[in-house]
Amino acid sequence: MKKAGIKTSKADVLQKNEGNTYRYPNLATVLMVEGFLNKHRDEPMKIADVRRRLPKQVMHQTLRLTLEYLWRSGKVIYGPRGVQWIFAEPEHLRGMFDDALEV
Repeated sequence: MKKAGIKTSKADVLQKNEGNTYRYPNLATVLMVEGFLNKHRDEPMKIADVRRRLPKQVMHQTLRLTLEYLWRSGKVIYGPRGVQWIFAEPEHLRGMFDDALEV
């Protein structure tokens, strides 16, 4: 008996919106951009500079969607000088995790 499965293709990964094709970032890309911006939190950077200095190449559209997600989640801000990391982990959570038992 053949098991019915979900077939995925490149078209499933891409979304067409008003004639534009967007490539959505995977989790590894989001985490890479988050880590990079957190590490360089003291300096606002233009999007082109972020893209150029990332450890791996990222398409411009993918980077823009990642930055949009980070902006909506309150981790970065956009300004006239570029994008900058602003998120700070709450101290009460940090203290709670420091005292927790690791399993």
